[in-house]
Amino acid sequence: MKKVLCFCMGLFMLQSAAVFAQDLDAECRNLLRLAKKHYLELGEKETAKEFETIINLCGGSIAAEAKAFLREQKNKKPVETITVKGVTFKMILVEGGTFNMGSNDGYEWEKPVHSVTLSDYYIAETEVTQELWEAVMGTSVRQQRGEWPIYGEGANYPMYYVDWNEVQEFITRLNQLTGKHFRLPTEAEWEYAARGGNRSGHYTYSGGGNIDAVGWYRGNSGGETHNVATKRPNELGLYDMSGNVWELCHDWYGDYSSASQTNPAGPDSGSRRVIRGGSWSDPAARVRVSSARYNSTPSERNGFLGFRLAL
Repeated sequence: MKKVLCFCMGLFMLQSAAVFAQDLDAECRNLLRLAKKHYLELGEKETAKEFETIINLCGGSIAAEAKAFLREQKNKKPVETITVKGVTFKMILVEGGTFNMGSNDGYEWEKPVHSVTLSDYYIAETEVTQELWEAVMGTSVRQQRGEWPIYGEGANYPMYYVDWNEVQEFITRLNQLTGKHFRLPTEAEWEYAARGGNRSGHYTYSGGGNIDAVGWYRGNSGGETHNVATKRPNELGLYDMSGNVWELCHDWYGDYSSASQTNPAGPDSGSRRVIRGGSWSDPAARVRVSSARYNSTPSERNGFLGFRLAL
């Protein structure tokens, strides 16, 4: 109701602006911003009238931008299949929306709960596999490990013994090979996707309330990683977001703020990067969707840490 009232007040101001020929462009742009936000939260059907009104009353470049936005949303595929040097992986569309990030019932680093609004994006169905890493970078998990032990090896095992800086080089090469703009997800994007996006069942773990059904953790891993996508996926069709390997995010690590945010990307600077999800070596309490939050230096490699792509 509040969103509709806000838009109607804007519409009244727009009509008044049209009558008096004052601030018309500014008011049109404000209404278009609201309509886009509502579209991402409510969907096409619920916002059709808003866009129709803007297109008819504003015209010109504002109407063109509104039409382009609607075309872009309709043309988005729910799944993008990518093949690189014979290795295929899938990117899953995550429709934007608003969610409560964090938890007030867990560890201190989960607090405080805060409202986050995200635009649409794509996130990988699974962690980056050893097969994909080797196709792009030319090195195996054994070559990356130095003198450390191997915790699972094979084409469909998650890649680990990679640090944040090396992942940036991987992404640069992958973008050159594909012509796309892959990146690491922001922490907010990661948690929203892990929770199931706008299809969320509000589970403790990503995909359900039974950790043994959805993830590899200390209680069932046997002390090593496992092939990706062998447990049950979450509501978006994403695998292994609770356990198997920790996943690097774009953000510098920092405390949460209680303020509402739109498309946050973390602190402007820092010394450690966010990692999410927990791993095969963590107890069940540490692979919960909100509690699986930690950090690592940009040059840190270990047998628990991998990554997942965003687009």
